[in-house]
Amino acid sequence: KDNALKLCAVGPTTRASGVKKDVRVDQAYSAYGDLDIDYITPDILTGEVKGDVYDRIVVRLLEVEQSLDLIEQCLDRMPVSGNIAAEEKIPKLLAMLKKAEGEDVGRHEAPRGEVIHYVKLTGEEHPYTWKVRAPTYNNILPWIPMLLGEQIADIPIVAASTDPCLSCTNRVAIVENGKKNILTDEDLHRLSVEKTRRLMRK
Repeated sequence: KDNALKLCAVGPTTRASGVKKDVRVDQAYSAYGDLDIDYITPDILTGEVKGDVYDRIVVRLLEVEQSLDLIEQCLDRMPVSGNIAAEEKIPKLLAMLKKAEGEDVGRHEAPRGEVIHYVKLTGEEHPYTWKVRAPTYNNILPWIPMLLGEQIADIPIVAASTDPCLSCTNRVAIVENGKKNILTDEDLHRLSVEKTRRLMRK
């Protein structure tokens, strides 16, 4: 739990460590403020929190059940008649956005955790700045304490349990003495094989 907080883990990764953090609950947006939603932590099912791979799987499975419950709540509250669509307002909204100026930050709970979008508009058709912080960025640093002391064969399982989006982080940079190297997937595989062979010889 301490590592999850210190390393700013998000989503199921942090909730599996017992941290009660979920943007849908903490700062309910859209319809979430009207729905019955709470934090999902592994102790709901297991009675305790270990923060391991099993707990991360438990949280994800419980969140599937929670998602089905949220869908049922929405269906129960859906009007049985009348027009609930807002298509007629979309052209007006788009015209207004093309002229808008200002900046803002949006926070949402994605399946992997909190995703943040920063947008700056300057009255032109396209955003001046749009920066995204995907949850995978937050959930990679906690791999360090997760992997310490583990078997090399368990690395893929531990890493996969955080559900990383590799398209967000598909390269590794090592900065050493002012030099920068970009490692490809092939480089990482080669280094992993070499290290495994060295360890097997010990």
